[in-house]
Amino acid sequence: FPDRRPPPPPRETGERLQKALADAGVASRRDCEFAIRAGRVRVNGRLVLELPCLVDPANDLIEFDGSVVDMRRQHAGRERPRLYLMLNKPRGVISTARDPGGRPNVVAMVMAAVPRGDRVYPVGRLDADSTGLVLLTNDGELAHRLAHPSRGVAKEYRVAVEGELSTEALAQLSRGLYLADVNSREGGAKRAHLEKVRVLKRLRDRRRGDLSLVSVVLHEGQNREIRRLFARVGLKVKSLERIAIGSLQLGRLPLGHFRALRANEVLALKRAVHLG
Repeated sequence: FPDRRPPPPPRETGERLQKALADAGVASRRDCEFAIRAGRVRVNGRLVLELPCLVDPANDLIEFDGSVVDMRRQHAGRERPRLYLMLNKPRGVISTARDPGGRPNVVAMVMAAVPRGDRVYPVGRLDADSTGLVLLTNDGELAHRLAHPSRGVAKEYRVAVEGELSTEALAQLSRGLYLADVNSREGGAKRAHLEKVRVLKRLRDRRRGDLSLVSVVLHEGQNREIRRLFARVGLKVKSLERIAIGSLQLGRLPLGHFRALRANEVLALKRAVHLG
């Protein structure tokens, strides 16, 4: 039977539920927010649908998808070494920690570098059809700051589109266009634009059609924003690769491979979001 009990009374002190879940290794803080609003989380037996929700991880019973979350990992995790991994994601791999449909995911691709009993999760998302740089970590605070739009961390992409990108289309992409807000329950539209967009190369091919190789920089991204924006100006994206997150560069890392970040790379990311 559905739970008809009223939601638990709000706490005046405590830790935000999504942060507690992220620190316990369930998923990234952003994914935990989506899960809460989707009705997948209970606190002390009661469904939580609205945020903010403050909890006491040491005493509250928190369930995710019907399973009790071991909040002891939250405290133990702080004593464990932080993990910072970068992956060159292939097409067809999803950027979540788990998938009910059993599709391959980025977390499974780096598990060889994750100690038993620990967990990492991706920072932000890269859709299944795209390739390139994905950052995975168990540092919840860094992940949250890098993904949050207010921090203004730039993400750079190399995009191949069918046809020629006209001056007018470039201007439209820079000025911005309204896209349906797929993350809003109320619907509506949200303005989106490319922070920087420039044509790197034009490829002529009579048999397969002309292509334009484009550099794109975003600070805040909606769901599949780049593909949807190019579609609005009549151009189809053939391939999309993320090549940088802030100062972190994909470089020559082969497709499907991963490596640990160097100390100077971690430090540069932390400095970019004023952490530590």
